[in-house]
Amino acid sequence: MSQQKHGGKQQLAIDIEAWAGYLSRMVLHRWLCTVVLCLLSAGVARADDWPRYRGPHLNGISQEKDWSWNWPASGPKRLWKASVGQGFSNVAVANGRLFTLGSEEDTATVYCLDASSGREIWKYSYPEPLNAHFYEGGVSTTPTIEGETVYVLGRQGDLFSFQAESGKINWQKNIAKEIGAKVPEWGFAGAPLVDGRSLVLNVGSAGVAVNKQNGKMIWASTNGPAGYASPIPFNASQQKPVLIFSHRELVSVEPRTGKEIWRFPFQTEYDINAMDPLIYGGRIFISSHSQPGLMLKLLDGRPEVMWRSEDTLLHINSGVLFQDYLYVFSGSAGKNGDLRCLDLRNGEVKWKQGGLGVGSLSAAVNNKLIVLSAKGELVVAEASPERFKPLARAQIIGGKCWTAPVLANGKIYARNAKGDLVCVDVSR
Repeated sequence: MSQQKHGGKQQLAIDIEAWAGYLSRMVLHRWLCTVVLCLLSAGVARADDWPRYRGPHLNGISQEKDWSWNWPASGPKRLWKASVGQGFSNVAVANGRLFTLGSEEDTATVYCLDASSGREIWKYSYPEPLNAHFYEGGVSTTPTIEGETVYVLGRQGDLFSFQAESGKINWQKNIAKEIGAKVPEWGFAGAPLVDGRSLVLNVGSAGVAVNKQNGKMIWASTNGPAGYASPIPFNASQQKPVLIFSHRELVSVEPRTGKEIWRFPFQTEYDINAMDPLIYGGRIFISSHSQPGLMLKLLDGRPEVMWRSEDTLLHINSGVLFQDYLYVFSGSAGKNGDLRCLDLRNGEVKWKQGGLGVGSLSAAVNNKLIVLSAKGELVVAEASPERFKPLARAQIIGGKCWTAPVLANGKIYARNAKGDLVCVDVSR
């Protein structure tokens, strides 16, 4: 009898322990589900998203590894094609949505498309001149996505904060008119940079910053003309400034206050400073249009020229950097150009590859170059300083192509000047 009682107590203890374990697992499961739902509702981007101009790390390199360049002879499968208006705006992709801009006559439009199907989710249009001056004209800026918010800067200074899902406007203003800034000859082209609570823009002689929540001014430089590049963080410096490529100078500013740290003169033909500064360790590489490439280093907090590459002239695309080598298109619009590999330690050109025009490129983290020729041929190549090593190529779009291809979530997006936007499947 006593053994039966003891056995019953032992069984009861086992049952209680089992139930306790079950309840603990249920609580943990519900907690994990809640966390996942909260993250999804907050609009957390996936690792393979491309939420802003030149990608998640502002270097033109996708973090995606699981994609394929083993195409059939006909090229990768086209998933969809859309018309998004004239211009050179790139795409930003996050949370299954794609954002870009385009122009029709004197109207600019922000497009939100389903990234997988090309279906239009919403669009918003506002008045803006096409300004076809020496080229087709149209919008050149690229949207910036942060969570469930999309920031857009128009070529005349119209600045918007949209709700990504619905297109509802959180706030809007014309930042150029607010500070009295001169609009560059071909309109503003730099993408908005989110820096903490600030939205930093290449507007004015050395940038401007507004509160990203409400658009209220935080600081502004003088109202001189801007360049066409996007603001770039320079985290290699202890002061962690933002680099602003103005129309005739590279300026380093403190992003919270706008305080100028230094400026370096750099004047090009027609004041076209369009290439984003490229960070190489603690150094800065710049080039644009008619000026040769320069490598700058900071000595006593001031920039000094380390070397110059006399025949390397970057048009618009900033290229991509792997290890010590820059892969980039050199040349100007309407002239013969080439894709080349530049040793950033000394400026030596390792190789040149013609036949692609003055195109553009991005890359993937697994040392693959993703090249779009000036006429729309897509080429995947090894990033190698030895020689140009193409792995696959296919004509995926026609017309003039100055906008860099984007790899995101197993798809490559490419557009031309007249506004054809195509999406091809490169998933495994």
